[in-house]
Amino acid sequence: MKDVRDFYVKITPINALRVIEESIVTGSISGKVLDVYKRSVGSQEVVVCVIEKFYYRTSNRASLTITLDNLEGDTKVHAVASGGGQGAFLRFDWGAGGDFVNSVRRALENHIVEQ
Repeated sequence: MKDVRDFYVKITPINALRVIEESIVTGSISGKVLDVYKRSVGSQEVVVCVIEKFYYRTSNRASLTITLDNLEGDTKVHAVASGGGQGAFLRFDWGAGGDFVNSVRRALENHIVEQ
């Protein structure tokens, strides 16, 4: 399964990443940052982060890829959750993917800019 969310926030990409990491990974038993890739040119930044977390409801690890950039001014957040489905052929994830991707929006809810 794949769940996708896009929205904008009023903080820099690197600060948004800190908020996300603190909310999703810090204090989580199974949450882990697998990789962070950062690029800066002047005041413009692009940050890509991959987080993995175990979900008991699916007995599987789900992946969350978050891309943050301020190429248009406000920071755009693009979050994609995948891999939370059970088994080799069954892709139903019992809501784990949606929950994982929505955790990004919940973490940044105080900084969201309506566009």
